Amino acid sequence: MQNNLEKVFSAIDDINGQDINVTLSNGIEHPKELIYGQRMTACLTQYWPQANELLQIAVRAQHIKRWQLKRTEFTQNKAGYYQWRIALGKFHAELTAEIMQEHGYSQEQAEQTACIIRKENLKRNADSQTMEDVACLVFLTYYFDDFAKQYIEQDNEEKIIRIVQLTWKKMSEEAHDIALKLTLPEHLAALVGKALG
Repeated sequence: MQNNLEKVFSAIDDINGQDINVTLSNGIEHPKELIYGQRMTACLTQYWPQANELLQIAVRAQHIKRWQLKRTEFTQNKAGYYQWRIALGKFHAELTAEIMQEHGYSQEQAEQTACIIRKENLKRNADSQTMEDVACLVFLTYYFDDFAKQYIEQDNEEKIIRIVQLTWKKMSEEAHDIALKLTLPEHLAALVGKALG
């Protein structure tokens, strides 16, 4: 019989399994946000095995139903980008809180989890910081290569370096240590080296 955490994970995965956007993994197509959530959980389990249940849920749900709010619905400038990101955080948090309360968690627990998803009090809230760390590590491990390619094609290495530097600033010292031990392809390791040099 599933416990409450497993029920919430299943509910999140059922929703993310509906994503029509796909990600290739080992040559097989998967719903993009489903595999993202599972990669987030795997990273948290590997590096923060003692993580509490609320953080585990927040990490799994960070991109829940992300395709619902499209970037194109917001102004195509920096302000529009930040508005989109804030709206996404609120949307993910509210949907997750609803799911949690449907599966036996209290309103207080649901709101605590929503705060983590919204990344409130980053650097001061250990759980919010850990979720940010996990997101950055998952980006470097699985998504950095494709992200970098588009800027390499535009001959815009400076943009990649700037993004790595911004990502690095968001991470804790513990996450920095983990990131430096990741086995990245040579060209990506070189970019990280330049960004941190």
